[in-house]
Amino acid sequence: MTLIAVVNGPNLNLLGAREPEVYGTTSWEEVRKGLEELAEGNGVELEFFQSNHEGAIVDYLQGLRGRAAGLIINPGALTHYSYSLRDALAMLDFPKVEVHLTNILGREEWRSRSVTADAVRGVISGLGTAVYRLALDYLLEPETRRETGDHRAE
Repeated sequence: MTLIAVVNGPNLNLLGAREPEVYGTTSWEEVRKGLEELAEGNGVELEFFQSNHEGAIVDYLQGLRGRAAGLIINPGALTHYSYSLRDALAMLDFPKVEVHLTNILGREEWRSRSVTADAVRGVISGLGTAVYRLALDYLLEPETRRETGDHRAE
C-alpha cells in the first residue's frame, strides 16, 4: 500500500485550542479523521507524526527514505529558520507539499519567508485546515502518483 506521511511541527499538537482566533477551532483529531477517510477510499495509508523538536522531525523525515511516496508537512515556525529541516526535505525524492493554516505572506514580516519552500513541490496556505485535504488531493492525483512509481494510479 502506498504510504503518505503527514508531519506537523511545533505547537500543532494544540490545533483547535491554541489561538483559535488565528488558527481556528477544528482539532487535529478532526482533521486527521477526514484525511484518513479520504486516504482509505483511495487505497493509501497515512502515517502521522508531530514533534515540537526540530531534530526529531529531521530524524523522522530521514526515516521516510525508501518508504514513503508523498509528504504533507506543516513545519510551523520552523518554516522561517530551519535550514536543517530544509535540507532533510531536499533529500527526499518524492512529491512533498508544505501547508500552513494561515496566509504566512499576510502576517508578520518574519513569517513571510519560508526557507523550506524551495525543497517542496508546492505550498498551500491561508485556507485553514482545508490545506491538509487539498495537499492530499494533489498527492492522490494519478499524475502525481505515477511520478512516484505507484502504478496503481493508472
